Amino acid sequence: MTNDLNASRGPAEAPQPFPSSLRSRIARGGIVVAPGVYDALTASLAATAGFEALYLSGAAIAYTKLGRPDIGLVSSSEVADSLAHVCERVDTPVIVDADTGYGNALNVQRTIRLFERAGAAAIQIEDQTFPKRCGHLADKGVVPMREMIGKIHAAVDARRSEETIVIARTDAAAVEGLEPAIERARRYAEAGADILFVEAPRTREQLGAIAKALGNRAPLLANMVEGGQTPILSGPELEALGFRLVIFPGAIVRALAHAAQDLFEVLKRDGTTDAFRGRMFDFQALNAVVGTPAMLANGQRYEAGDLETSAPLSSFAQGAAR
Repeated sequence: MTNDLNASRGPAEAPQPFPSSLRSRIARGGIVVAPGVYDALTASLAATAGFEALYLSGAAIAYTKLGRPDIGLVSSSEVADSLAHVCERVDTPVIVDADTGYGNALNVQRTIRLFERAGAAAIQIEDQTFPKRCGHLADKGVVPMREMIGKIHAAVDARRSEETIVIARTDAAAVEGLEPAIERARRYAEAGADILFVEAPRTREQLGAIAKALGNRAPLLANMVEGGQTPILSGPELEALGFRLVIFPGAIVRALAHAAQDLFEVLKRDGTTDAFRGRMFDFQALNAVVGTPAMLANGQRYEAGDLETSAPLSSFAQGAAR
């Protein structure tokens, strides 16, 4: 079974900075680099930088919302809340980490519907046991293959739009070995997964083996975790191997945590932030980043109350006019 995301999806839309459909972008070829984000601010910064897709990381939400590790502590409602804020703030397609789907196949269906309503362009589910843990931590467990196949069928049946991408991740390489993980991924593609994600290969050679074995089945995702199990390769390097999507899910949190630690050390030592000012936005600059002047100006337009509108009268207003 081949799933190359190349099926026709209707007439082309007017040119935009990015396609409205992540599916159509991936089908176009070339690799998509998606940075990890965890809230509306980081999403807006990444979108402004010009990325074609964003990855809402469950680990990043755990690190920032809870100040705790990625060990299955974050709930589906917490992810949905973060996802809704991100999708309200940016138009860039968002891939969301749905962990194990938060339960069995029926829970997966509810998760798919919840995240799709919140604006997800792609939803990733994995075959770990619950509670899950970061794919680059030791002592993971995986559910039986047939259980995950059922979850994928459930996810595909639950989505309301064919544009919504289902990503199937397997963590079996660390538990059963690389070949069983590749076989799982093959079966997940047969069950209807649009993109395949074999987590935590340990060498460049293993990345190549994954691409060779699965590249004709579905587009492949690679996960780059600084300090994790997998060697860090660039987007072009991964594209040359045969990958179509690469995520850097925790990079933003690692960068911000490092910067915050430095800031707090300076403030504690000096009693002022002066020595750190060159590494931070000032008040005006941050307000420009979050769009304060434009929003205040827009509010003043509405407060004036004398704006002309080109919108047609509602059916109620038309009736009243008659």
